[in-house]
Amino acid sequence: MSRRCELTGKGPMSGNNVSHAKNRTRRRFLPNLQDVTLMSESLGRSFKFKISNAALRTVDHRGGLDAFFAKSKDAELSADALKVKKEIAKATAAV
Repeated sequence: MSRRCELTGKGPMSGNNVSHAKNRTRRRFLPNLQDVTLMSESLGRSFKFKISNAALRTVDHRGGLDAFFAKSKDAELSADALKVKKEIAKATAAV
């Protein structure tokens, strides 16, 4: 399983550990990923995602999973999240 947020596409970054003597060794900065279950109001069911903590705060700020997907770009989403987005768009168009 990749260390990438399914909603924002945030992934590992690289940088340096810098010692007191200014010795530099390479390191990785990993995103704070959490396994969460988010509920869709329009579909009436829940979905499991592996998302970053920042993405979880953004979902709450925008007012839920449906509102988040309405404003999100397709290029940032994973394949599973893109399927859910299309399901939600189809359900909201029918209503």
